[in-house]
Amino acid sequence: MDLSIVISVYNEEESLKELVSWIDNTFKNSKYKYEIIIVDDGSTDNSWSVICELSESYPINAISFRRNYGKSAALYCGFELAQGKYIATMDADLQDSPQEIPEMISILEKDGLDLISGWKKKRHDGLFTKNIPSKIYNRTARWVTKIKLHDMNCGLKVYRKEVVKNIEVYGEMHRYIPYLSKNAGFSKIGEKAVIHQARKYGKSKFGANRFINGFLDLLSLWFLSRFGKKPMHFFGLIGSLTFLFGGGTSLYLIIDKVITQSQGLKYRPVTDQPLFYIALTTIIIGMQLFLSGFIAELISRNSGERNVYKIKNRISNKF
Repeated sequence: MDLSIVISVYNEEESLKELVSWIDNTFKNSKYKYEIIIVDDGSTDNSWSVICELSESYPINAISFRRNYGKSAALYCGFELAQGKYIATMDADLQDSPQEIPEMISILEKDGLDLISGWKKKRHDGLFTKNIPSKIYNRTARWVTKIKLHDMNCGLKVYRKEVVKNIEVYGEMHRYIPYLSKNAGFSKIGEKAVIHQARKYGKSKFGANRFINGFLDLLSLWFLSRFGKKPMHFFGLIGSLTFLFGGGTSLYLIIDKVITQSQGLKYRPVTDQPLFYIALTTIIIGMQLFLSGFIAELISRNSGERNVYKIKNRISNKF
């Protein structure tokens, strides 16, 4: 198998037939033997019925979740099923063109890349609802991840098989697959400007809160990549410094009081000084942070799988 195209679907019954036909017209006479892997992410419309119908005529492997788990779980499951030398991902809303994929594979091979991401240079979305927030989001993502991509969250991407087999996409981390790949050791990442189609059917499944969630996920991913396997290095360091500050301040106040008292001078009781209680508070906070790091270290060494999903139906085709 040369190419696996992984598509996450959620209530896209109107676009599926056109999408699959578009993919087939692109690759049926090409040099690539391909498969389409569709993950129905708990659709409540007739998407699964349409997928079943299409699987009778096209090389489709598909699974259906019992409920909506999110795009990350869908991609993770699709990556598990993919058998192609190259793995492409695209959205099901007809805004990504499968005709971009052959050239993306060519660039991947020519430049020796691990993955190549699409760049929707000219977007057909609302200026204030998507375009401007997307620019801010991508600028922040470039600064944090140090990956020079203009469109980190573009659904149209092509990977070498070994990349998707060595990363875990969970939560809402589908936005940061290039960063996950980089952290897994696949740092040869490129991009290609792609045509962004206007939405033809339905409406976007992602609301404005995706930008807030995306930023929080980015911070979480950055923290986990830096301290996920060594949380004691973060909490322990800050806790130790805080504890030493509080302890040092308390010791200073006590020594100052003893010296002043020994000289027969008027002194102020340590317990009458607000600084003493601030110092006690920092000692307690420092101990809590240190213990948090210790507990987090134990948890990280015994963590289980994060991707848990229930499959309702499945289609397997041998074309």
